[in-house]
Amino acid sequence: MSTTSQTLTDPRTPGHAEAGPSRRARPRKRGAGRQLHGGRITYAVLILFTIGSLFPLVWTAVAASRNNTRLAQTPPPFWFGGNLFKNLEIAWTDANMGTALLNTTVVAGAIAAGTVLFSTLAGFAFAKLRFRFQNLLLLLVIGTMMVPPQLSVVPLYMLIAELSWTDQLQSVILPTLVSAFGVFFMRQYLIGALPTELIEAARVDGASSWRVVWHVVFPAARPAMAVLGMLTFVMAWNDFFWPIIALTQNGNPTVQVALTGLGRGYIPDQSVIMAGALLGTLPLLLAFVIFGRHIVGGIMQGAVKG
Repeated sequence: MSTTSQTLTDPRTPGHAEAGPSRRARPRKRGAGRQLHGGRITYAVLILFTIGSLFPLVWTAVAASRNNTRLAQTPPPFWFGGNLFKNLEIAWTDANMGTALLNTTVVAGAIAAGTVLFSTLAGFAFAKLRFRFQNLLLLLVIGTMMVPPQLSVVPLYMLIAELSWTDQLQSVILPTLVSAFGVFFMRQYLIGALPTELIEAARVDGASSWRVVWHVVFPAARPAMAVLGMLTFVMAWNDFFWPIIALTQNGNPTVQVALTGLGRGYIPDQSVIMAGALLGTLPLLLAFVIFGRHIVGGIMQGAVKG
């Protein structure tokens, strides 16, 4: 009887050694299974940055709802007036904003689609294929990023004039249908996001090069393609330098070209100019509201997979 009780109570016995740790509460890892929350300072900084980011847009709307006399007074207005729809109507009529918005949507959409397609194909070739003078060609592509675009204006305008493309949308679309930045961006992404073994397995199964691109490269590059398409679309929408040379305000203007015709006169009407700028900005905001979640979701999906 005493031996049995000693066995149960003696910490040196094997049974006691195995049962001992199970009785103890195992230490839980701090932060495991918990959702991280920011502190008050984090939220305060985020709120300040949000206000600073939205202030230019809100001020544009406030200025578009006033008249030129009120905008010239001190202090300037900080709340909406009653002339917003009137100024929007004037800007829409004077700048031919209907045609400008349609042209800009076509131009920006075509440039974004072409840049994403050609940059993905070229980036895949530089990242995963092996051919002669590969590094030299990549160096030449990157080197074009250091050439100022102003140097190509004269020969490019002579070319479109020879082709009778002046004041035509193709004169704005074709010269910017691919970019060196897009090629380099897609090449860097595909180096890490696309395993070489996956391409070799597709070739072993008898897939052709175009089938490998369609079924392997494009699905792997989808997050980067979404980011590149978004950046290219915004850049093409806001482009002013080349469209103002190739297009005219009375022919096929883009939004930025059409806005140059607003507020003309001895004293420019700043409220009408702001109304036109607001009209040119609203489609971009609408696109971000509709497609923003899909773009961010694609970026996060690529980050998790990478």
